[in-house]
Amino acid sequence: MSFTDETERAHGRAPLVAVPSVTLTVIEGPSRGATAALRGGTLRVGSAEGCALRLTDRRVSRVHCELLVAGSALALRDLGSTNGTFVEGLRVRDADLVPGAVVRVGDSAFRVDIDATPAMVAISTRTEFGELLGASLEMRMLYATLERAAPTDATVLILGETGTGKDVVARSLHAASNRRKGPFVPVDCGAIPEHLIESELFGHLRGSFTGAVANRKGAFEEAAGGTLFLDEIGEMPLAMQPKLLRALETRTVRRVGADKVTPVDVRIVAATNRTLATAVNQGLFREDLYYRLAVIEVALPPLRARIDDVPLLAQQFYERFAGAGKQLTPEFLSMLKARSWPGNVRELRNYLERAVTLDVATAAQGTPASSGPLPQGIESLIPLQLPLKEARDAWMSAFESVYVRAMLARTGGNVTRAAEQAGVSRRFLQRTLARLGLGVDDGDDD
Repeated sequence: MSFTDETERAHGRAPLVAVPSVTLTVIEGPSRGATAALRGGTLRVGSAEGCALRLTDRRVSRVHCELLVAGSALALRDLGSTNGTFVEGLRVRDADLVPGAVVRVGDSAFRVDIDATPAMVAISTRTEFGELLGASLEMRMLYATLERAAPTDATVLILGETGTGKDVVARSLHAASNRRKGPFVPVDCGAIPEHLIESELFGHLRGSFTGAVANRKGAFEEAAGGTLFLDEIGEMPLAMQPKLLRALETRTVRRVGADKVTPVDVRIVAATNRTLATAVNQGLFREDLYYRLAVIEVALPPLRARIDDVPLLAQQFYERFAGAGKQLTPEFLSMLKARSWPGNVRELRNYLERAVTLDVATAAQGTPASSGPLPQGIESLIPLQLPLKEARDAWMSAFESVYVRAMLARTGGNVTRAAEQAGVSRRFLQRTLARLGLGVDDGDDD
């Protein structure tokens, strides 16, 4: 059931890769006889209309479980269902299946069969897409989807663990789209207080609430002609979700305090590290909004699933921080590949930046870190008076302040340009500055 690394190209077509061709057949329950096919990607099972295998079973959750090909295995994941998912009498949350396995959900059961002939799925010839970098099979399959999605205005939902680069995907999609000359407006839905999120997205009129001293555009209007990136969409307050759904469906917004709606021309890209299907089952996320966002759904692989991309990524980060032409040694790269990287690409990037900043990267040039001299002033950077765990926590707490101040210094105190270079919204950076007690005023450019 593993991927084959053999690809084929014919008459100028994109290369193809063979993946297991999976068929699900319902053998018990009200929907007995129903079938569904998995030809790469993800297949969801549940009672909701949007599920590939829909079961008319009252004991089956709206989005009950999902199946996907993960490396060499066919994986089954329960999505927070009410009554559970069972294999061989055991309740499972995440399990690998063997051909012929029978999965029980509610009062129903379906059999999972691997077809004799594999499915052929297109992959990209690229080793990068915009800011994304990686030559692994997982990334080339992702690029193939992004290549097809980029020139359209279809809404894209990006899934992935923290640190996998969901914001990078969003920026790369925008840069490859027909809207690339328009604005790219990121909004962190998890960083905005619930009572302000409607104003942040839709804008407001002067006097519509305390503190509304002037008319103001929201993110939808700011992104007109471009792309609106709704990061951490899983944190969207439940009360706000029907208003967002209405805006997506009608392509209009109503500013807080306004009587009339305003047409908006934006492409929506959303991202989350949460499993929205589970949130749907828990009543924390609207099912209709979920399917409206997931017109095209892409999942970023964690770094541990594409470990062969680590040397490529590490070299890029090292040159960014140490200078063009600087090379990491094979020994250092082997050490990097041996780590699990739970923080994904972001952790790798921060590791290389710290290595260069603290001159630990001398180890990358062939000098063991234990034998090389420590950089001058190390005691002022590292709280050596603390135990390792506490020192690491203190280091990470101080990093945000150092990063923000350094970015502002680079941009001459211009918050707007600092936010753009940091890959966050101006409002988010302003709130961060206020939280850190760093008052900076670069004028109001709303």
